[in-house]
Amino acid sequence: MAQSHTDTSSDVVWQDYAVSVSDRAVLLRQQPVVLWFTGLSGAGKTTVANCLSRQLHEAGFQTYVLDGDNLRHGLNGDLGFNAAARHENVRRLAEVAGLMYDAGLITLAACISPFQADRDFARSRIPGGKFVEVFVDSPLALCESRDQKGLYRRARAGEIPDFTGIDSPYERPETPEIRIDTSAQSPTQCADAIMAYLRGRDLLRWPARA
Repeated sequence: MAQSHTDTSSDVVWQDYAVSVSDRAVLLRQQPVVLWFTGLSGAGKTTVANCLSRQLHEAGFQTYVLDGDNLRHGLNGDLGFNAAARHENVRRLAEVAGLMYDAGLITLAACISPFQADRDFARSRIPGGKFVEVFVDSPLALCESRDQKGLYRRARAGEIPDFTGIDSPYERPETPEIRIDTSAQSPTQCADAIMAYLRGRDLLRWPARA
């Protein structure tokens, strides 16, 4: 039987790198940050993340959007949608986000990530203050009305089991750094609000060389 990801061999040693996170941050002239967008399917996570990424890019920052659906075409293509698979999906996404943080990027991870424990794990992979949880809040009815793929309709018909918001729970973040309401704000307005938060937290400044 293959070992689970929680198994650690005594033969595996953590390797240090010659170039540090701070070295890469200085070269890129930006602070690495992970913005974690969570919310129901159809809430607007990827739309807002893309809008924000464009704003950051135009302001001269190096960004990358990690979309949960896109990762299921490759890295997470072997996973289903039951609770165990959802946990593993978020775990892998969190590890990739951590690597991108180490690379000095501003990373925007958009994933339903319905369980608080999994979002807490993602936060634990990033140094304190550099993980920003963005709760993309939208009423379920509005999310269903935006569903061009018919996923909610199929879930209500019993064709898609364990669908978040229908027969699988979504645990609303209790203390996210940012809450945006996509039923009342446009994607641009949401991105503007996040940009204002990042500037207010001094997360968009160029770091000084150590």
